[in-house]
Amino acid sequence: MESGPAIFAGGVFALFGVGLLAWTGVRVRRGEPVADGVGPVASATVSGVVALLALALGVWCFTRF
Repeated sequence: MESGPAIFAGGVFALFGVGLLAWTGVRVRRGEPVADGVGPVASATVSGVVALLALALGVWCFTRF
């Protein structure tokens, strides 16, 4: 019964991570800012790290059921 929440949480984290990583990649490729008021390298780095952490959490959740 506990696999349902793990699947849901893993799916949410994985979708968020993939979406954020794709969005960041498109913004960087076009030369557009990732975040307003922040340096382009810092904002792209932080966004990429958060996306990879979300993907890692998604994978971890999928291994828990």
